[in-house]
Amino acid sequence: MGYDIATLLRDSHRFAIESIWSRRHGEIAAVVSTTRLRNIAGRYVGKDDPVALIRTQKIFPATEEFGPPFALAPFVAGDTRGSHHMPLMPVRANTQASSFFCVPMVCALAFSLKEGKLSEPVDLFADPVWDAVRAKVVEKAQEMRRQGFYGPAMLPMEELEYTGIAERLKELAREFT
Repeated sequence: MGYDIATLLRDSHRFAIESIWSRRHGEIAAVVSTTRLRNIAGRYVGKDDPVALIRTQKIFPATEEFGPPFALAPFVAGDTRGSHHMPLMPVRANTQASSFFCVPMVCALAFSLKEGKLSEPVDLFADPVWDAVRAKVVEKAQEMRRQGFYGPAMLPMEELEYTGIAERLKELAREFT
């Protein structure tokens, strides 16, 4: 069965982006360090927090075109015990995890490549414009948490990263009739 790109991006629980190539130039535009470890091993085997390298400029999007998709604060799988849908928060590099919902976070460092050497990094999400986005993420996270631990707030059973949760739920099921 063939899939179009919209289906692949819609079903993030089934598909992961490994790399993106330019059809026209045959050059790699992006590469991600890991796919879903659970899908490879058949069970939860540890964090699969990816690192992505994205090329910008010349035949690729401009550097300033990289950030706006993160301003959408999309809901992604993650958060506490990898079992919730929460908005993705663009954060400054080295931001500590919050005890307030543990929203999934993403940071971005930009480098220039000149004569085979990388420049010092520039923190793309350190710009004050991202403070408004982060405030929006907190609002979206609070609203999702108001849903409780069911429905759209939670991942489907087959997506729970920590098998301990699924096992505990099975044990609890025996307690009810």
